[in-house]
Amino acid sequence: MTDQKQQTSYMPGLKDGWAALRGTGPALILGLCLLGVLFHNEATTAVYTWIDSTAYNHCFLVIPIVAYLIWDRRAGLRGYTAQPLPAAALAGLPLAILWIAVERMGIMEGRQLVAVGFLQVLFLGVLGWRLWWAVSGPLMYLFFAVPFGEFLTPVLQDITTVFVRHGLDIVGIKAYIDGYVIEIPEGTFFIAQACAGLRFLIAAIAFGGLYALLMYRSPVRRVVFMVISVVVPIVANGFRALGIVSLGHILGSAEAAAADHIIYGWIFFSFVILLLLLCGLPFREDHLPEPARAAAAPVSGPLPRMAVVWAGAPLLLIALIGPAAATFMNQSAEDSAPRPAAFTVESPCRSEPGTPPVRLRASRGGRSADQRVTCDYLSFDIHVAAFSPRSTAGPVLAERRRLIHPPDIEEIDERWLDDTAHDWRVITGTEQPFVMAIGVWIGGEPARLGLKGRAHMAWTSIAGGGPVPVIVTVSPVIDWTKVPRAARPQVEAALAEFLRERIQFPAQIQAIRPNAR
Repeated sequence: MTDQKQQTSYMPGLKDGWAALRGTGPALILGLCLLGVLFHNEATTAVYTWIDSTAYNHCFLVIPIVAYLIWDRRAGLRGYTAQPLPAAALAGLPLAILWIAVERMGIMEGRQLVAVGFLQVLFLGVLGWRLWWAVSGPLMYLFFAVPFGEFLTPVLQDITTVFVRHGLDIVGIKAYIDGYVIEIPEGTFFIAQACAGLRFLIAAIAFGGLYALLMYRSPVRRVVFMVISVVVPIVANGFRALGIVSLGHILGSAEAAAADHIIYGWIFFSFVILLLLLCGLPFREDHLPEPARAAAAPVSGPLPRMAVVWAGAPLLLIALIGPAAATFMNQSAEDSAPRPAAFTVESPCRSEPGTPPVRLRASRGGRSADQRVTCDYLSFDIHVAAFSPRSTAGPVLAERRRLIHPPDIEEIDERWLDDTAHDWRVITGTEQPFVMAIGVWIGGEPARLGLKGRAHMAWTSIAGGGPVPVIVTVSPVIDWTKVPRAARPQVEAALAEFLRERIQFPAQIQAIRPNAR
């Protein structure tokens, strides 16, 4: 009976729990809406990624989880009062500079992370330091709404391949490994991007963060569990890949083992995460209250409305700097966008009669043209997207992502057409039959837009004087459903021959010039 009374006295009602936020609701809602307008590109891109990528479907749950976590901490909010902190807007200055830097470098994930950073500063300015700190755990969980980590896919592919190589040596299965291709006597396996384990890793980190906030009170235990949530899925994915290859050896057929490898992976992953959570239960601290913190001095009466408004207004003005500057610079890039013309083809290739060789249209800061060429028995669609010399890497990479992900293709793989000449990437469907080639060229030279290349484009977008970025895709015009599996390598070989011999792509790409203003 005593314990029940103590528990009842400790847990305040819902009304008492939210009393600390009284008076801040309108300012927070208005501030969130205005930030949503300023960073609508970041928000819409994130939502589209949540929808399109299975690795980020869980992001739809982030905001409901944050609301629940704050509600779960309502008892700890007793005694706190909001004390607006207008000086917090100063933290928005480095965020604005950082936003401009990552926007010029074309790093959408960076822009989204900075946008969430502005949300944190808004909450800090309106609620004050002490109240913000009391709910900082749930608010920090908002960063999981950013679809971040896709750049880790090649690294995860490397780790998985190394794990399989050493695992096969240990179990005594003979294998020949070339890049991500694993050949055993029973067949061939390929460590595709979908098999890199990114979706397992992202889901495990997000779930690990929720588990740590619910089950632990000690910051040390939370950090340790988060680290384990990163390591375990990477190791588990290595065991999963090793298990599938070993199963192919046991069954005597690589295709039989890989037929349901996604289902095997999720079952194995679920078992591993369950085991991880069970191991973490003995150290749980959810029965303990949050560590005591000194509450802010109570404020008599309601918060002055203007004090709450002025706490968020300076931050919104600072947040406006980046998008306004980017809009001005992007307009300059639009005005000088090149107009690509049709490529000149060599005999025996020809432009297909009755098909307009060029069709121009606006294309995200540049202009594009389409052309159909027929060589012998096979036709190819050529798509050219040319961008202004003042363009950043963002539109170029966005257009590339759009082109290599047709609506009816779920998973793709990429490889170089020629290991000695890194100019064309061949895109193939993992499950559905599909093949195309894509190349990115800057100033007539093949380009790989790493951090150095992005930084250079960021500088030329401001200072001018940069070369023209161009994207070229070449796709066989063919109904893949009617092509026998045995004949598909012949189509890929015809595509490779066309790229190497039928059109002098480098010279004609270099001839593309910006539009005279």
